[in-house]
Amino acid sequence: MALWSDRVEKKLAPEVAEFLRAPDRELLPYDCVASRQHAKRLHGAGLLTDEELAQISEALDRIAREGGVSDADEDVHSAIERLLGDLGRKIHAGRSRNDQVVAAMRLYVLDACEEASEGIRRLASVLLDRAEAEAETLIPGYTHMQRAQPVTLGHHLLAWVEMLERDLLRFAAAATSSKPSPLGAGALAGSTLPLPAPDEQLRNSLDAVADRDFALDYVYAVAACFSHLSRVAMELCLWASAEYGFLRLPEEAATGSSMMPQKLNPDVAELVRGKAGTAAGRLAGLLAVLKGLPLAYNTDLQEDKQAVFSARRDLRGALAALAVLVSHAELERERMAEAVSDPLLLATDAAEKLVGEGAPFRDAYGEVARSVKDGSFVPPSSAAESVRARLAPGPGGVKEAIAAAKSRLSLE
Repeated sequence: MALWSDRVEKKLAPEVAEFLRAPDRELLPYDCVASRQHAKRLHGAGLLTDEELAQISEALDRIAREGGVSDADEDVHSAIERLLGDLGRKIHAGRSRNDQVVAAMRLYVLDACEEASEGIRRLASVLLDRAEAEAETLIPGYTHMQRAQPVTLGHHLLAWVEMLERDLLRFAAAATSSKPSPLGAGALAGSTLPLPAPDEQLRNSLDAVADRDFALDYVYAVAACFSHLSRVAMELCLWASAEYGFLRLPEEAATGSSMMPQKLNPDVAELVRGKAGTAAGRLAGLLAVLKGLPLAYNTDLQEDKQAVFSARRDLRGALAALAVLVSHAELERERMAEAVSDPLLLATDAAEKLVGEGAPFRDAYGEVARSVKDGSFVPPSSAAESVRARLAPGPGGVKEAIAAAKSRLSLE
């Protein structure tokens, strides 16, 4: 029976009931936590006895562990009230589903941020291990997808780690915005019951039930993280192609073709790249939902759930699968050595050598450019010497950067 059935005599048409049903089963354990917090407030106001509070806490633990939501339930909130039996008739005093659902969503996002951060750290740890092993492995660095200057593979992998570290900051910010509690806001204007205020209570009851900025912050953090994972995935696709040939895909993280027997495809990297677009779409979609809503609660806000839930699932899978791909990929060292032996990678070094001898840079640039054009260019050093001269990408700089990154990420 709907929670509002005392007001409406007729039952909803099945089509309407199905359309209105909230896709919120993933909220069940979080709603149980929020309901336990509310029960403690009711107990503090003298509206629940010690025995009733203990019974509710025990029942909520069981519901969170075993579930019990039925297809006939309107949402997880009504399911919990039903599963609590007679005590369920008392627990909703002083609250609305408006503050109840956002309380559960905030707890969900807090947990999702922690999960994302753990997944990012695991992937970063894999990258740092590989960067340490390849601190002296030379590869071409690229701009505009054209060979530019020599770097080390370790230095390149550290660039990926830098992106992930910024993602950790975004998830930390999303977690911070999720912490304040909306409990006590009720439907929009609080309650006449003398309920004690929760810790870190939101200041305005209208805003408390209408705010979804914390969900936006999370979906944005996921979208930004996916944009980084997509860049990593794109480079892995390139490096695994015959045209680059820098790595061999591991069979643990690649698939074959249904028709072409020779193929081994970078499906993990490709799907990560594809899901980055979906992640960006979720952010745009949720922004569009929120932009025109009057205060306070509107059912449009129900759309936050699918955006947040699917974002969490996709990111969890992408981080785990990429960690497998990166850790098991095999390097084609001869191909990398061949690519980095291109003398034109040292054209900038040649110009800088002339600058060191007193020539203006633009004159030095022109002299080297003409030698490249007429085929007379002679590199001033080897790729290894060039990298050593530019400390940051060099082996020493890489090892120091790895140690610093491990310290920042608490991976030591």
